Amino acid sequence: MTSSGLSRARLARAMGVSILSLLPLTEPGLLRGATAAPSLRQAATAADTRIDAVFARWNQSTPGCSVGVASRDATVLHAYGMADLEHDVRNADDTIFEAGSVSKQFTAAAVLLLARNGKLSLDDSVRKYIPELPDYGTPLTIRHMLTHTSGLRDWGNVAAIGGWPRTRRVYTHAHVLDIVSRQRALNFTPGTRWSYSNTGYNLAAVIVSRVSGESFADFTRHQLFEPLGMTRTSWRDDFTRVVKGRAVAYAQAPDGYHQDMPFENVHGNGGLLTTAGDLLRWMRNFSAPRVGDAAFVKQEQTPGRFTDGREHEYGFGLFITRYKGVREVQHGGATAGYRAYVADYPDQHVSVAVLCNAGNANAAQYAHAVADLYLGDAIRGRQAEMVSPANRDAAGAAMSQPSDAELGSFVGMYRSADTGEPLTVSRADDGGLRLDLGGALRAIASSRFALANGASLEFDANRARMTDRFGTVETFDRVETTRPDAAALQAYVGSYFSDEAETTFVAAIDGDTLVLKRRPDTVIRLTPVYVDAFRAPNGLIRFHRNSSGRVTSLGVSQDRVWDLRFERQ
Repeated sequence: MTSSGLSRARLARAMGVSILSLLPLTEPGLLRGATAAPSLRQAATAADTRIDAVFARWNQSTPGCSVGVASRDATVLHAYGMADLEHDVRNADDTIFEAGSVSKQFTAAAVLLLARNGKLSLDDSVRKYIPELPDYGTPLTIRHMLTHTSGLRDWGNVAAIGGWPRTRRVYTHAHVLDIVSRQRALNFTPGTRWSYSNTGYNLAAVIVSRVSGESFADFTRHQLFEPLGMTRTSWRDDFTRVVKGRAVAYAQAPDGYHQDMPFENVHGNGGLLTTAGDLLRWMRNFSAPRVGDAAFVKQEQTPGRFTDGREHEYGFGLFITRYKGVREVQHGGATAGYRAYVADYPDQHVSVAVLCNAGNANAAQYAHAVADLYLGDAIRGRQAEMVSPANRDAAGAAMSQPSDAELGSFVGMYRSADTGEPLTVSRADDGGLRLDLGGALRAIASSRFALANGASLEFDANRARMTDRFGTVETFDRVETTRPDAAALQAYVGSYFSDEAETTFVAAIDGDTLVLKRRPDTVIRLTPVYVDAFRAPNGLIRFHRNSSGRVTSLGVSQDRVWDLRFERQ
């Protein structure tokens, strides 16, 4: 380093800011345009104290976070807490963390580059490149996978149902392909619903490798990381590889922090090893493309559409949303004890990256708190724009409020016609209605209510219709709660096997409770919900009967796996 460089380093240390924030525009590493040095120092110093306050809980006895912010005035990096509690190593500006699902935008970009070069089409059938995927009798395209509209079951959830959740076994892409090849059904017809699925992004990484002729890690290094100067970014494609400067991930327990590392080799859905500074370099490509061009970036950030033309908020590995009234291009991530969140505010020329090695760190909350410091007037007085679509529809309208008797008639349990998931409506303390999991319902008509997440719920006789923020309608039918006695539970006793999950459940009665047993020593206690349906730690368990009323199978439903069947033996 030159004497000038040394002076900058000393100045940076004295100010408590990253050297990166003081580099001139011509040096590699500065991620946004810079003003004169005095302005830089003033902006950096002002930001320091406020950012420090956001991360004040992370110290020498805890893991912590790294944060990077790029604005018109400066690029600032800070680090808090420890990278390695066992060896007393602090987090630093260039510490490497795992970014969880923040990784997905890089996988999507790799596929888009291949499409741009004519090597594939986003509307190609996935089976053209992944013949291991079963033929479901309906078009399933690469575009469906990248926008989470494929209907593919999440392989990690299937593995967990089988007794081997992620981090308990060293999963590889070969395992992913094997699990996928066994799935005889999709959650829904591709293009009709939105459901987050890691499976599509693991398969996308496999496609990149098969089409390009080189490993996914090599392709992304040559095509993405090196052109952008992301010198400390790679993939966790071999979890045993030594990665210099990597933070250990931790989970908090009553007796302190314990290591919580992702011991698996699957990547593309996650597995990106990177720094806050490298993520800012990546986001700079959104406004000043060096990989691709403006059209390429626009494609990345264009929300997808369902088959019927409705738009959802997911582009290619990126959520396209609004935060306090301003445009936000963002994604979060969580793998084992790592947490991450990146956000770009294109209209304000602000980018924020937060990476943490503590499972109890709220990276999204921290990123937004830091963004607030830089967005300033852009977010003041904009709270009205945060109102959900359902609430906006009702704003200023003459509403027919439901009577107390009508509110009472809506109380009860309803069952999803798609997944069987129960929805319980009860009276709130204020006399209104609330959902058991969704919070308060606000009346916007005599039988129509708004939820805080932008969905609406409408009641009609013994049925309720939930319309989510994308306009997707899910029907729920009223059902009665039940508490079966021992004699009724006897109908479920037996052995149930699933080739899709490669495991067997044995249903047995323990006292007055139905349990599922799984090798070697797992006992899952079931709580009755409605007829033939039980709640369990691993999801909703529904028993299915034939025309004569005999129980012939059970299905397990979770958010990312719908009705995975186990046949009675």
